[in-house]
Amino acid sequence: MPYVIPLSYGYEMQDGTLTVYFHSAAEGKKIDILKNNKQVCFEMCCEGTPVFAKETPCNSGYYYSSVLGFGQVAFITSPQEKCDALNKIVLHQSGFSANITPEQASSVCVYKVTTTDYTGKRKPQPS
Repeated sequence: MPYVIPLSYGYEMQDGTLTVYFHSAAEGKKIDILKNNKQVCFEMCCEGTPVFAKETPCNSGYYYSSVLGFGQVAFITSPQEKCDALNKIVLHQSGFSANITPEQASSVCVYKVTTTDYTGKRKPQPS
């Protein structure tokens, strides 16, 4: 059955290939599902600004940016690659660089989706 859960993520883009990194506890429903079926669909939505059209409420909505993609999960086991991925997540989520140690990385499960099957959509706010 489909299963959706919001996650913190970091990413990198190289030559048209998007790699999205995630982390979580090493056990639980999500990990059980991913171990049995590595195929995933992911969605990343940048925070938007609401638009309220008082005269025509059906024209209300959001200015936003989003990415939707498909791929397969790969679990990361190398301590250095786990640290690199976690550092990307911290940078994306907070805007500052971190120096995650192998000891810190050992306490979480880290995985990634590498894909060229993604699309973006944006409704920009007028200038």
